[in-house]
Amino acid sequence: MPLAAHAQQAEAPPPADDVDDDDDFHGPEIIVTGSGVGRLDVLAGTSVVSGVELQREMAGQIGDVLADLPGVSATGFAPGASRPVLRGFQGERVRVLTDGIGAIDASNTSADHAVTIDPLTADRIEVLRGPASLLYGSSAIGGAVNVIDRRIPLRIPDEPVHVDGTAATDTASDLRQIGASIDAPLGREFVVHVDGSWRKTDDLEIPGYALSDGLRAELLADAAEHADEPEEAEELIEAANVRGIVENSDTETWSAGAGVSWIGDRATLGVSVGLYDTFYGVPLRPGAGHAHEEEGDDHDEEGHEEDHGHDEEGHDHETVDIDMRQWRGDLRGSLAFDDGPFAEVRTRWGVTNYTHTELENGETGTVFDVNGIEGRVELVQRGGLLGANGGGSVGAQYYRRELDAIGAEAFVPPSTTSQYALFTLQELDFDAVTLEVAGRYERADLSADGYASRGFDSFSGAVGVWHETAQGLRLGVNASRVERAPAAEELYADGPHPATQQFEVGDPFLDTEKALGIEAYLRGALGPATFSLTGFATRFDDYIYLAATGEEEDDLPVFQQLQDDADYIGFEAETAFPLVTLGDVTIGNEISASYVHAELGDGSPVPLIPPLSGRYALTATTTQLEGRVELGLYDDQDRAAEYETPTDGFTMVDASLAWKPWRGNRNLTLIGQVDNVFDVEGRRHSSVTKDFVPMAGRNVRLSVRISL
Repeated sequence: MPLAAHAQQAEAPPPADDVDDDDDFHGPEIIVTGSGVGRLDVLAGTSVVSGVELQREMAGQIGDVLADLPGVSATGFAPGASRPVLRGFQGERVRVLTDGIGAIDASNTSADHAVTIDPLTADRIEVLRGPASLLYGSSAIGGAVNVIDRRIPLRIPDEPVHVDGTAATDTASDLRQIGASIDAPLGREFVVHVDGSWRKTDDLEIPGYALSDGLRAELLADAAEHADEPEEAEELIEAANVRGIVENSDTETWSAGAGVSWIGDRATLGVSVGLYDTFYGVPLRPGAGHAHEEEGDDHDEEGHEEDHGHDEEGHDHETVDIDMRQWRGDLRGSLAFDDGPFAEVRTRWGVTNYTHTELENGETGTVFDVNGIEGRVELVQRGGLLGANGGGSVGAQYYRRELDAIGAEAFVPPSTTSQYALFTLQELDFDAVTLEVAGRYERADLSADGYASRGFDSFSGAVGVWHETAQGLRLGVNASRVERAPAAEELYADGPHPATQQFEVGDPFLDTEKALGIEAYLRGALGPATFSLTGFATRFDDYIYLAATGEEEDDLPVFQQLQDDADYIGFEAETAFPLVTLGDVTIGNEISASYVHAELGDGSPVPLIPPLSGRYALTATTTQLEGRVELGLYDDQDRAAEYETPTDGFTMVDASLAWKPWRGNRNLTLIGQVDNVFDVEGRRHSSVTKDFVPMAGRNVRLSVRISL
């Protein structure tokens, strides 16, 4: 993936619709939409994925789209459920946003739950690492991913009707994918938007055995021990020898949305409604038992198959599937002032109704219902504090989520989470340096049936300073102290979770998690070369994590929420520079690497930490073509938590060719690519399912994107 664009200096971020993210194959540097100040350079290491890069990296889940960025991995639970991992952080420490407002789903509660944001409808995706992301909530302690779409239009199109379309197919999952959006003006001040997409995949094809060497050996040993029980031994041997495919990993996803905006000279107001509907298989760890399993069950799934086209033929063993749907409404508005201390007020609200059903052999097991609302109001300052040069904003945020899990195996009780927050970001420009300060106060109230209510007051802050040399190099340092209240699932979980095959136990007496961090960076350009180097360290008090107890309940391993000290330290580096120009052809290369080391207070490894990784890309670019050969290097991860297994390193080669056939008209892009050219087995250590859900094998993919 090319060197990611960083936020650039400006007085305010431009509307998302005003950004032409597909000017050429290199992509522009895009100002990140943010809180008042458009710079955010010091307090957040920010990357943007858009245009050709987004088309090439497109996947069904947001985690898989971003996994090749420096400092980013993916939970990779299954093709239908994959969340971003930022600097080794995942779950409750990474916020996934749509245009600055949370997804308000259940993806943060467990790795098997999909993110209800369709990457296919994204205009661009912003990745915010570091403490400035705390402006979006204390649960963004590790960073935030912000997906920008055009569902609420921000400008009036120049043409009578603007149409965007995309389609793709591949071989590793038999992908069928199509999406389209239409924007049309209604008079001089109104614009409407509609969009829709459909994506379907079959079971994922893989290079070799589905099971890792260690898990496969374990099953074969168990089969030998059960030699006197031929039927059970045969099942274990059959499971150990599954190869070439990840069983029950198929997916089908629909999304649709519509929005309308009024755009005046000094004010805007827009609303939208959206639907996200997905059905996907959950691969299970072979050999794991379930007390809930009933022998001889023969359930009719015909009605459900009519709705989703999910074929259970050939699956005579236990299966778990997730059927998920979310309705969402959004509002965005702004009002500019002629004078006074504030230049503009902005507001953004989202409300959702979410349901997902965990199906066991086609029968309803547990139903999760989530109703939520989140809103922000920001006042953008006309200048810096007390008349100083600079800028800033102050704002308030409200969040409420009601979670209800229904079923005999609901592992969390009905709960309600309410949060109120005040935040600010201030920037002061001096002759030699620029200073940025961010602060946030948050009140969180949590309650659950059968438990005492808990309330938490969190205070977070960050300060950063940077200097830009005459040559354009920027050197900066920032420090932060962030507090995070425990989530309802961390406090109140107590029950079996069939999809993850764990018996999860929370701790209703957890304390606030506190983190003290420092970060230093150097980035800029030296001649034709661009580069970015960041080092970071974070020390946690009362770090919350899920650990295996060594006990079993209902034939499932028990995992308990614990608190301990923890330390994270790591770096991210990337550079891009041309090698030679031959006529119209520019040969260049891109290099990136990232690493994080994380340990608990006793020196033992934090679970699910990605290994040292790096990427090298050799590119050849003309006005109409871009060819890329990429080498992805992933080291062994031998630092495994007690319940984890080590993960072997691997090297993957990807190749792609992008073509814009209409010279002088860049509204059509065709991409042919081969991912994992040499069909190498790869497993992500950040995935709890990595021992039985490897990454895809060789994959030939064709995609088209058109804008008219």
